[in-house]
Amino acid sequence: MAKPISYAVEPPKIGSDAHEELERLLQTLHEHGILRFANDLAAANNQVAQVLVNGLNREGSLNAIQNLSILMMALSTFPPGQFYKLVFAVRDMLDTLGRDRGESEADREPPGVRGLYKMLNDEAFWRTVTPFIEGLKAFNRRMDESVDKPISSFSGKPSDA
Repeated sequence: MAKPISYAVEPPKIGSDAHEELERLLQTLHEHGILRFANDLAAANNQVAQVLVNGLNREGSLNAIQNLSILMMALSTFPPGQFYKLVFAVRDMLDTLGRDRGESEADREPPGVRGLYKMLNDEAFWRTVTPFIEGLKAFNRRMDESVDKPISSFSGKPSDA
């Protein structure tokens, strides 16, 4: 009687395997000069680090980094919906301010005493202007604060920075 032959069927090759993909990646990086750049960067590690440290060790660079971090801290306090409203409200305001209305010089004249009196008694005008006035008051309060270290003021924790 014949002995059975053990034969494992190899699955059909559908795509490239990991080694082929890695070789293809290396070839692509080589063709686009990225490998040469990475090698040069690794070889000049000390020189690149020295240039970066010298560039970042200037007062202007340190101020820029701190200002960017303060901007990120402020942006982190806005909920996305409120920030969306703020950005598009500013856009609409700037669009309105920059629009030429086609008015003549006579149309741009101030309203006079009678027009001013009407504005002072206009309830819709005051509903529109009151939030702006309150915003200016809040802006003024914030500008009057003395801040030694922004991160301490933001977080409420002492800082050695």
